[in-house]
Amino acid sequence: MHELNISSGPISVELQGGWLPHDSAVLDHWLSKKVQQVDAKNAPFVDVIRDFQKFIESDHTIFTLFQQMFTQVPNYALYDKDTWGKPSVRDYMTMLRLFNSVLTEPPEFTSKHASVAFPINAILSWPMGTPAGKAAFYLPSVNEHFRNILNARGEFLSSPASAVALSHGPGGWLSEEALAAMGGFTEDFIHDSSKPHWGFNSWDDFFTRQFKEGRRPVPTPYDPRIVVSPCESGVYNISRSVLEHDLFWLKENAYSLADMLANHEFVPRFAGGTVYQAWLSALSYHRWHAPVSGTVVDIDFVPGTYYSSSPVVGMSPLALRNSQGYLTAVATRVNIYFESDNPNIGLVCFMGVGMAEVSSCEVTVKKGDHVVQGQETGMFHFGGSTSCLIFRPETKIQFADVVQVGKVIKLNEAIGFVDV
Repeated sequence: MHELNISSGPISVELQGGWLPHDSAVLDHWLSKKVQQVDAKNAPFVDVIRDFQKFIESDHTIFTLFQQMFTQVPNYALYDKDTWGKPSVRDYMTMLRLFNSVLTEPPEFTSKHASVAFPINAILSWPMGTPAGKAAFYLPSVNEHFRNILNARGEFLSSPASAVALSHGPGGWLSEEALAAMGGFTEDFIHDSSKPHWGFNSWDDFFTRQFKEGRRPVPTPYDPRIVVSPCESGVYNISRSVLEHDLFWLKENAYSLADMLANHEFVPRFAGGTVYQAWLSALSYHRWHAPVSGTVVDIDFVPGTYYSSSPVVGMSPLALRNSQGYLTAVATRVNIYFESDNPNIGLVCFMGVGMAEVSSCEVTVKKGDHVVQGQETGMFHFGGSTSCLIFRPETKIQFADVVQVGKVIKLNEAIGFVDV
């Protein structure tokens, strides 16, 4: 075990995670193709999109923000035209037509670094980073409509119709290229290759797939001093002496416990403690497991934003990816509090943050349950996201040598040790 030193400056680490393409030209090409398709189809709006249009057009302030977020996108190279020489998305009606289309389209696999797993995020790439976009996407009324849109998309991705993407041909998530990108799929995950779509009933069923028995064991023999990784995830940041209140919207990777925990009664017990944050890949495993053995003392679902990016992050398709610290205080999330059986560890909070399309956090335990280390406690639906473990200041956790920024840590792998 060792103490991981994290600088207070910006963290430079590749966190793409299969959410959006590495190359912005690939994203531009995808978006251009989608605009052509919706223009040609001219399909009527479904109810949630029609409601969103009415909401935008019936409130002067909202209407102005949704006009300005497109006019504020610069009119020069990179922003003004796509790779086909045509204007990029420049008005909210085109945005709504694109939303209307992707509601009933599962993501296609293009390649490990070129798939668009977050299509709504892709549509909002540039307007999300403008001053008007940052203002609009922070508003509760706007997020209420996004919640309705994402719930509608979630219904489709949970339906048998979405399993069309689970094919073995080009663009399919069971193609040779896709399986190679996910690495060890057939060895690691429960599936039945004799059945259609290998036994997965929907896109979401595939994305919340489970490991085979024994593929991610907890350390043995059991040692109550060890804390294990609750997710299959890459280390994003570790922060010590975290403040109860901090200027998370002005500082990169600043954590504000009162905001993160929505002023829960346990906030004072974590003040001055440690936050461990890690990101989940869209190509990997999306369930959470207990980091320690203990009792679930509370579960708190916190409503929040879906496409609000940090004010210190500029215009970029990866704005949400680079706002992960900020999102812990504003995004839709769930906090599960465990009282460890080991009093030296004590109270621990697991935070699951719903980023962008990952709007649904499902908890599979309840308050009062006793859990054993490594037991499943919940899952994200529809893609990758970010998570945190929060420790009290009295919990003197020493992090393992494997814990390095950017390194993917396996589920149930030991990440830390608490001796005193």
